[in-house]
Amino acid sequence: MNPFSHLTEDGKAKMVDVSEKLPTAREAIARGKVILGEKVFQKVVDKSLPKGDLFATARIAGIMAAKKTSELIPLCHPLPLSKVEVDFSLLPEEKSILVESRAKTVAQTGVEMEALTAVSVAALTIYDMCKGIDKSIKITDIRLVKKTGGKSGTVILE
Repeated sequence: MNPFSHLTEDGKAKMVDVSEKLPTAREAIARGKVILGEKVFQKVVDKSLPKGDLFATARIAGIMAAKKTSELIPLCHPLPLSKVEVDFSLLPEEKSILVESRAKTVAQTGVEMEALTAVSVAALTIYDMCKGIDKSIKITDIRLVKKTGGKSGTVILE
């Protein structure tokens, strides 16, 4: 038996057949961190970035990316997303921003990739909007923290 669902027995890539699965309510939460440094962090706090509203721009970018996940990730199923949220928390002690996304659907497969893609692109947007001030910004710790629905039920990873 092949342990890799995206490979045929002879090693060719394939999209997993989910046609026999029943649609269920599914949700995924992902997080990541953008470490800015003192100078950039202060400009974020002061809302004085030269490129404009950081959080509005990064939020829209993350939501748009979640909607395009199946176009970006090979073999990922296109999903009817019912909800995508992208939120941010300032972490002053670390001079960083925590990025969190939540994606929901009723479908035959999960929304983990959509939540992870939303966090990734929101973080990249933060980098893009701040890189003119300091190019040493780091994007770290992008991960799934919770998923619900489907065969495996609720899985909490944090």
